[in-house]
Amino acid sequence: MASEQSYKSHTRWLPAFHFFAVPVLLINTLNAIRHLYNDPTRSTAFQVLVAAAILTTCFLARIMALTAQDRLIRLEMRLRLAGLLPPDLNARFNELTRAQLVALRFASDAELPDLCRTALNEKTSQRDIKKMIKRWEADHIRV
Repeated sequence: MASEQSYKSHTRWLPAFHFFAVPVLLINTLNAIRHLYNDPTRSTAFQVLVAAAILTTCFLARIMALTAQDRLIRLEMRLRLAGLLPPDLNARFNELTRAQLVALRFASDAELPDLCRTALNEKTSQRDIKKMIKRWEADHIRV
């Protein structure tokens, strides 16, 4: 695991999920659809249904984990920004979107007030916030 992160290197790939589980389950679903096309019976239709349900469960598990992580990021950023932002910006914390908070967590403490002001006043996107960060704070403990 690299100790430094940047905009270009911060994406987290989970090999077991991205390169094994999802491709295998997708191929399984497509194979079940092929079997249904070649032999349209109730049994093969049910196999398609089960394959799609398993694939959906895989994605839902990932989405639930990322949602929990986003809630923790919001709490972490609320605590972190409370000590760093001037009162006028601190009062506007709830105006920051989930995507903006996720991006801001990579910024150093020195950069956060200016980035928050920009994010709030210009409705800056997650991608643009990440590109504006000069001193990247690595986050290796992610889902």
